[in-house]
Amino acid sequence: MTKHGRTLAAPSDSIADEENPNLVPEVHSIHGNVAEALVIKNGNLFFLSEPDGTVPLAPGHGFGLYYHDCRFLNGYELKISGKKPEVLVRNADRGFMATLGLSNPDVNLNGKPLPKHSVEIRWERIASAEDLALVDTLLLQNLTSESISFSLEFQFQAAFEDIFAIRGLFQGKHGVRHPPVWENSVLSFRYDGADEIEREIAIDFSPLPDGMVRNLASYQVELAPRGSQQVRVSLNVSTSEPRKRAARRPTGIKLEESLERAGSWREQATKVQTNSLLLSRVMDRSLSDLRMLRCTLDGGASYFAAGVPWFVALFGRDSIITALQTLAYDLSIAEHTIRLLAKYQGKELNPWREEEPGKILHELRVGEMAHLGEIPHTPYYGTVDATPLWLVLVGKHATWSGETRLFDELRPQIDAALNWIEQYGNADGDGYVKYDCKIEKGLTNQGWKDSGDGIVNADGSLAEPPIALVEVQGYVYQAKIEMAALFRRVGDEQRASALEEQAERLRERFDRDFWVDDGYYALALQQGNRQAAVLSSNTGHALWSGIAQPERAGKIAEWLLSDEMFNGWGVRTLTSAALRYNPLGYHLGTVWPHDNSLIAAGFKRYGLEQEALKIMSGLIEAAVHFQSYRLPELFGGFAQQDYGIPVSYPVACQPQAWSAGAVPYLLTAVLGLEGDGFESKLRIVRPMLPENVNEVEVHGLRVGQGSVDLRFTRSGDHVAAKVQQLKGKMEVILQL
Repeated sequence: MTKHGRTLAAPSDSIADEENPNLVPEVHSIHGNVAEALVIKNGNLFFLSEPDGTVPLAPGHGFGLYYHDCRFLNGYELKISGKKPEVLVRNADRGFMATLGLSNPDVNLNGKPLPKHSVEIRWERIASAEDLALVDTLLLQNLTSESISFSLEFQFQAAFEDIFAIRGLFQGKHGVRHPPVWENSVLSFRYDGADEIEREIAIDFSPLPDGMVRNLASYQVELAPRGSQQVRVSLNVSTSEPRKRAARRPTGIKLEESLERAGSWREQATKVQTNSLLLSRVMDRSLSDLRMLRCTLDGGASYFAAGVPWFVALFGRDSIITALQTLAYDLSIAEHTIRLLAKYQGKELNPWREEEPGKILHELRVGEMAHLGEIPHTPYYGTVDATPLWLVLVGKHATWSGETRLFDELRPQIDAALNWIEQYGNADGDGYVKYDCKIEKGLTNQGWKDSGDGIVNADGSLAEPPIALVEVQGYVYQAKIEMAALFRRVGDEQRASALEEQAERLRERFDRDFWVDDGYYALALQQGNRQAAVLSSNTGHALWSGIAQPERAGKIAEWLLSDEMFNGWGVRTLTSAALRYNPLGYHLGTVWPHDNSLIAAGFKRYGLEQEALKIMSGLIEAAVHFQSYRLPELFGGFAQQDYGIPVSYPVACQPQAWSAGAVPYLLTAVLGLEGDGFESKLRIVRPMLPENVNEVEVHGLRVGQGSVDLRFTRSGDHVAAKVQQLKGKMEVILQL
């Protein structure tokens, strides 16, 4: 299954797919709400729990401990004398760790009552990427002046499910799950995978439990007045290569070391300080989530995973856009992303994976079903926009870094990507990059709105393939402009001019064929190059890419900020006037923060500063209403006056990479920061700040070989910029 869309058939028919032909948003088997989940993640290991830190033993939920597309642990309950504790406080703001405060309800142990709130349980949970371990430290504190006693019980469950099975998409082959086994004080669950990989979770206890039966561990706790006791539970994940067991991981994790490792990216990244407490909190949450969503692949190359829990994987589109959003904060992850995607670039015609030479992947999976070939995600290439977006990222990275090093090194892959656009993307030769699903039950739609019903006509009918999306033509235009600049820089004037001419012809043809007389670009061209003439957020991407004619920008902005499209916090994916509009439809009326960030950056590009600020302010205000100021993958499109707060989408990814990148990207956009490393210049173009944000400081902004600290102050509608410190070679130019 690919992100957001319909089921991709395995070689044998999937029962789940026959019963659910339109799997939106791919998690129809999940009955619970993960919107309030407590999430921690470190590297490729992540854990979702209920707000009380536990994982239900009953089925039908998405909570648990995950690693490499497998849920190792799907049940983890804690009880005090047979009853669930009460939650006093919870905090997972650091990303790799969570802290909970719990207390006991009224309980009775062997006829002796334990009054409510007699015990405090301070629960510290740390995820370690290096040790592949989740370590829980529970400090039990007697809050009374009398001796107390109670029992503390732990119960676990491990099913070793592939993430596609959890989401109800496939029921693949099963290996052998062994019964839980106690070895000394270690409770082990082991699974011999059908892919010949052994997976194990070993749970260590300190001190030794008083009771150890099946999947249960229990303590008989005796606490003196004001006394305390500590219990440590270490959940250690291990896997093997076929027929080769992995060594047991160490379980000792020092908080100081985890903090140091977790903070390393933030130390390297550009830092932002502001007088606005709200903006500061949203920025801190966003940058922490971006750090948390970093994953590694192939020996340590970093990329942004798309989102927790469903899409902790390398995604072409999502990983690229997040890298683009964060270029002003850290160039290194963009370089890693470029290299990783180049490594997995399509090399042959493979219909099962929708692979074509030069094509950039959509999704790469590393779980049991992928190993068995039951899903085509090894990788899967069913996306039409990742290839031009990859070229855009190559170009933008070169501009900010002031280097053609990657361009020179990856020239064969760049040529292959450009060739894919012309030979395969534009298969019918009419100049537009299109898609038409090539496998029987594949991804119906292959742009960012890739749900089965995401691309529609004004009359409510589904658009007919082949489909040329409005935003994809913009990405192609932008890719050719970026590549033309690099070819010219390395001395290939002929290739540069040819690409510029192609881009300009596309721009002219695009305006003629996509423009709707009502005042916006159509969502798509469908079979026969007929317009899917419906107002959608996609038209705003034409401003972000620069393909839109300048005279169109004002009318597009007017439509996108009308009551039909703007719900008070952001632009809806589809106009509320459309027959298919649904404020809880995945791509049919919800609000996506990343979508809005690109639209607002497009407004800024065309000189529509106030319009850009309106979207940025709306997103910041929306963040107030979500846990820890975290913008989710998407939220309901209901108007602000309907409920007064944004309506959560129950199974939205939280955190989600390009949502976390939205506000940091918008801040650099409204400040007008444009790096040119080749010229050793930073241009500050018409800087603006949202209302109630009067001061912003940017520290360590790197362009080329230089870095700069900047201070922005607002007085009325005017924003002044001042250089505080300059290191290396850089010229700062203010353009008002």
